[in-house]
Amino acid sequence: MSELDITVKQDLRESAKRLQQLRGSLDLDLKREQIENYEVKMSAPDFWDDNDKAQSIISEMNAIKSVVEQYEQLDNERKDLEDMMEILEMEDDDELAAEWSENVTALRNKVDSFELQLLLNEPYDKANCILELHPGAGGTESQDWASMLYRMYTRWAEKRGFKVELLDYLPGDEAGIKSVTIMIKGHNAYGYLKAEKGVHRLVRISPFDASGRRHTSFVSCDVVPEIPDDVKIEIRPEDLRVDTYRSSGAGGQHINKTDSAVRLTHLPTGIVVACQTERSQISNRDRAMKMLQSKLYELEIQKQQEELAAIRGEQKDIAWGSQIRSYVFHPYSMVKDHRTQVETGNVGAVMDGDLDAFIDGYLRSQIKQEVK
Repeated sequence: MSELDITVKQDLRESAKRLQQLRGSLDLDLKREQIENYEVKMSAPDFWDDNDKAQSIISEMNAIKSVVEQYEQLDNERKDLEDMMEILEMEDDDELAAEWSENVTALRNKVDSFELQLLLNEPYDKANCILELHPGAGGTESQDWASMLYRMYTRWAEKRGFKVELLDYLPGDEAGIKSVTIMIKGHNAYGYLKAEKGVHRLVRISPFDASGRRHTSFVSCDVVPEIPDDVKIEIRPEDLRVDTYRSSGAGGQHINKTDSAVRLTHLPTGIVVACQTERSQISNRDRAMKMLQSKLYELEIQKQQEELAAIRGEQKDIAWGSQIRSYVFHPYSMVKDHRTQVETGNVGAVMDGDLDAFIDGYLRSQIKQEVK
């Protein structure tokens, strides 16, 4: 076989080796036993008596079943490619060899993705994600950049089959948005999107500048996990300020003519959350309270991390406000992550939601730091 074929064979052997290692760590027999136990529980006559508990069991079972099914699919692909390799070693078939080479590369990428998915093992990595975008100084220019990022994250979520719910939306005066909060629902949504927390910088020729000058804009992206109902965060009524206002949707159109939108301010911390997408004030308040609980929980975790870092004597920047990525549209095209040095010249693909290289690069860098 040619030198290129030898390289591809090595890739296949490496993928097979990694799958074998994953099999040992996954304990597939135990997972299949867990699935059977869940199915027995689901067949019980009183299973749906407690709806929240039932939904939790179904979610846990689906997560385990997804891991088992993904592994089995990858291992079957590996076996098929090894069979195809044996055929190619006995007879020349350029068309089949090209197909085999492409599929080996695809398998390697799938194993990479699966391996990363398994490494998302922090307490709330598997949770839904609440994502907020806030433009920095710069008026219309920054607000337009926020709307572009909103579209980018929506596209990313849709490509992964995640569900996007709009929680709060404040349109810009001329264009773009002043702020937006969305819920992205899906397995590992927070685990992936925690890589996006920070300030995103845009450099481009402004479409709002008649002189055609280059502008730099900033938007902060904040992400928190949706905290499950069984996690209780105490919020005293006297620590809360509640404001109501008229709901307005994307484009500035009124959703209704009553003051159903709710804004909550947690006075001790200054944290502000808002929800306006439900029809009733009560529903909006309930959703806003869940958002506030998530932010307060994250704040507590951050304090613990800071204390632990201080004890260890680490100089570790865990502030959310640091600039993480630059998107340059002019004088050249490039998107670069300043934490990992991952970059690409295909700005259009990134703005259409192609973020996986940046997310993977960040998560793997965090894993390497933990191993040190």
